[in-house]
Amino acid sequence: MFAKSSFLTALGVEVFASGQRRWPDHVKAQAVAETLEPGATVSGVAARYEIMPSQLTAWRRLAKDGKLVLPAVEIDEPVFAPLVVRDETTTAPEPERHRAEAPVRVVRGSVIIELAQDAPAARIAEIVHALEAHPC
Repeated sequence: MFAKSSFLTALGVEVFASGQRRWPDHVKAQAVAETLEPGATVSGVAARYEIMPSQLTAWRRLAKDGKLVLPAVEIDEPVFAPLVVRDETTTAPEPERHRAEAPVRVVRGSVIIELAQDAPAARIAEIVHALEAHPC
C-alpha cells in the first residue's frame, strides 16, 4: 500500500488520512493517455492508479468531451490523415492564379484550420495528430 501511495503522491495526488484522494487534471490525463497505448487495458491502468475502472472510464469520457486535455504524444514516424474525395462540382473551375493562393484547410468537426499552401507536410501531420489526440 505504501509503495503505491508514494507513487501517487509523487505524481501530485493528494492522499488524505481518510483515504480520499484529490486528483490533479494532469494525473487524470496521464492515466487516460496510458489507456490509449497499444496493449493497455482500462482495468490494468486503473489497478496501477488504485482506482475503479469506472472512474478511469469517466475520465476518458471527460477527455473525449474535450474537458480533459491529454499530454502530447511524441511520434517518430509520419502520421497520415484520411483523404476525403468529393465528386467533381458542376461550377466552373477556379482560375489558376486563385487556385495557387488557396490555403490548405484541415477540418475536424467544428474546428477549421487554414494553413499557407507552402506549409511543410510535417507541420500539417502534427496538427492532424493533435486534433486526433483531442477529439472535438
